[in-house]
Amino acid sequence: MKNVISKDGTTIAFDKSGNGPAVILVCAAFQTRSMMSQLALLLSPHFTVFNYDRRGRGDSGDTAPYEVEREVEDIEALINEAGGSAFVFGMSSGGVLSLEAARKLAIAKLALYEPPFVVDNTRPPLPKGYLKQLKELTTSGRRGDAVEYFLTNAAGVPADFVAPMRSGPFWLAMEDVAHTLVYDGTIMGDTMSGNPLPAKRWSSISIPTLVVGGGTSPEYQQNAVKALVDRLSNAKLHILEGQDHNVAPDLLAPVLTDFFSK
Repeated sequence: MKNVISKDGTTIAFDKSGNGPAVILVCAAFQTRSMMSQLALLLSPHFTVFNYDRRGRGDSGDTAPYEVEREVEDIEALINEAGGSAFVFGMSSGGVLSLEAARKLAIAKLALYEPPFVVDNTRPPLPKGYLKQLKELTTSGRRGDAVEYFLTNAAGVPADFVAPMRSGPFWLAMEDVAHTLVYDGTIMGDTMSGNPLPAKRWSSISIPTLVVGGGTSPEYQQNAVKALVDRLSNAKLHILEGQDHNVAPDLLAPVLTDFFSK
C-alpha cells in the first residue's frame, strides 16, 4: 500500500501495479480498492494501475466538510503521482465522479461503466428528499438503515431481497462505508430524477471516452448509457452482452485494454 496527500491534507491510500501508461480506477458506491483488485490484476500486464480507496473508505482518510471538488483533487493527486497524465476508469457512480474530474484534470482517455443515471420513466426516480434522509440516517448512527435506504431507493433492490441481506456476510462491510453513500448521492446530484441529462454539465469534455453498458442490464440503465454518449462530443458506446451492473472483471478488462491501448 502507498499513500498520496490530497490538496486538503487528506491521506489517500492506493495500490500500484504493472507497467506502462497509467490507469486510475475509481470505484463505485460501497466499493473499496480491494473490490477492484481483480480488475487491476487483469490490467497490470499492459498498464501501471493505480487502484485507490476513495476518501472515507478503506485505508484513506476523510476531511469534513465533504465536497465533490475534494474527490476531484484526490484524483489529481494520483495523476500527479503518475507523472502528470493518466487514463481513468470509473465504475457506476465512480464514473460520474470521473466525468467531473475530466472537466478539470489532465486525463488522456476516460472509460465508464454504467453511470447510474435515471433519464426517463422506465424506473422510479429517487424520492424527494433522498439525500437529506440519507444524511439523517448516517449522522444519527443508523448505518444499517442507511444501507437499506440506498439499496431500495437508489439501487432499486426489492425490499424483500434486502431484509435477508442484513444478516449476510457482506452487510457489515457495507455499513462501514455507509457514510460515503452521501458522497455518492452528492456526486449524482439530480441525474437520477427521471429527467434528461443536463445539456451543458459535461459539454467541455472532448477527450476520447468509452461508455460501457451491460446487455442484460435494466432498460433504464441501457437508456442512461445511450443518453450519456449523446451528451459527450467524443464518446462511443460498447455493450457487453450477457452482463449487468455487476460486470465480470475478466470480460471488462479486455474492453478497457483495447480502448486505452489505441
